[in-house]
Amino acid sequence: MEEGGRSSWMKYGPVVSLFVVILAVWFRSPDDAGLDDRLDNVLSSLLRAEGKVGMNNVAKPKVAVGFGGCVDLIVDGVTLLNKIGLPPTDQPLHHDYIENELQLAQSFAYFFAPGAAAERFIRNDTLFSELVEASRDLPGNRWAVGGNAPVMASRMATEGCDILLGGSFSPDFTDVLSQHITVAGNIVDEPDIHLILEYPSGASWGRYTSRRANRYIVHSDDHNPYLDSMEEFAEKLKDFEPDLLVVGGLQMMDNFPFQAGERDALFSRLSDLLSSSSPTIGVHFEMASFVEESIMEDLLHYVIPHADSLGMNEQELPNLLSLLKGSNITVLSDPNPRVATVLDQMREVYRIVNQRSKDGSAERYTNGVEAKPLTRLHVHTLAFQAMIVTRGSQWKNTMSAVAKASLTANRHVCGSKDIDPSKARLIMDDSFSISQREGSQRIPLQESRPVSCWDEGDYEICVAPVLVCTEVYQTAGGGDNVSAAGLVLQI
Repeated sequence: MEEGGRSSWMKYGPVVSLFVVILAVWFRSPDDAGLDDRLDNVLSSLLRAEGKVGMNNVAKPKVAVGFGGCVDLIVDGVTLLNKIGLPPTDQPLHHDYIENELQLAQSFAYFFAPGAAAERFIRNDTLFSELVEASRDLPGNRWAVGGNAPVMASRMATEGCDILLGGSFSPDFTDVLSQHITVAGNIVDEPDIHLILEYPSGASWGRYTSRRANRYIVHSDDHNPYLDSMEEFAEKLKDFEPDLLVVGGLQMMDNFPFQAGERDALFSRLSDLLSSSSPTIGVHFEMASFVEESIMEDLLHYVIPHADSLGMNEQELPNLLSLLKGSNITVLSDPNPRVATVLDQMREVYRIVNQRSKDGSAERYTNGVEAKPLTRLHVHTLAFQAMIVTRGSQWKNTMSAVAKASLTANRHVCGSKDIDPSKARLIMDDSFSISQREGSQRIPLQESRPVSCWDEGDYEICVAPVLVCTEVYQTAGGGDNVSAAGLVLQI
């Protein structure tokens, strides 16, 4: 009898399943049907915008990307903390770096509840080793190529660029890189491991619940802070003749225990490298999670004056703006800011950086070369992409680039080249103000033209909604993938 029941189910089960699906579609609410149609329309419109520009029948863009790299060990953050027996703290606190388990718990709680991305250096080698060993046995853990430079390089190679990558890697590391990536740097026996504590939206740890999916990154990196591939990278750069130079990974120097004068010497060498590149080559600097005020001052003096383009997320934008205005670093900002708030902050960064460039006083290079004007600013948030591009500058195809960045956000976080609208949602408002100023224009989100672009002053602004992935595969590396994808169509 039992066998007969099983045979009947195997025979009729697929028919029953199909019938259930048909009933679900038939009886779904009009609101659900309308929402599905809306997502389909927005997706198809973004795909059309992305597809307006391609790299077929033209020479492959050449991009030089530095510095560093690592191996990411990706785990569920709450599962790891539970495994090592770290209880939730009652006191969420910001720490510039981590020295013990209590500080780890406090720092994790501080960023976990609002769902804000963070990255911290662990000065306690024993603690870090224990975390890595515990992570190796966790179910569902994954190993991946990590570091800003390799992740951006890999995305750009995937999109059709030839890449020169500055970093010191192990042979196993270089073997998994794209054949379109040439490595400039030393060989190391063992790459540094960065531990990525991922968590989904709604995850719980004690009394804390995450407001959005994100990650908390810890490392005890002792190679990448020294930018030890810089000399060979600079040498190969001469013959490579790139169309674009990308700099990232400098957050490895944040709160690292350098000897007196070491970090200044490294930044000075980096400044020389950037200033020696051809003025016709665009330079993009990708921001990251910086918490040490002195290193932010170094970036303002040695790096940002060389950059034509800046990329950052919703945490890094107010952090940079605060420093530019002479205030303290902003450690934690709204992880889900409104469009108007971000646009006003972007305008201020654009204005202040370019004013400093014109003044030429505080922003002259150490070798006497005047600062470059900032002509491109890209901010990537969970809900939308926003970009400011100076009219008449070398940056092309802004509308298509913003669309591509938006689509790449979903592709990376969902871990799929194809975007499934059933695994996505729009959290950007149906309309947005272009500024917080009273009486500012509101722009509706049009399904057939979801990328909104308009002119202001000497620049164009473009904003695109993100189809936010609801079944998260990985958030780490999201900003690097998004920034890289946006740049590809603009060089």
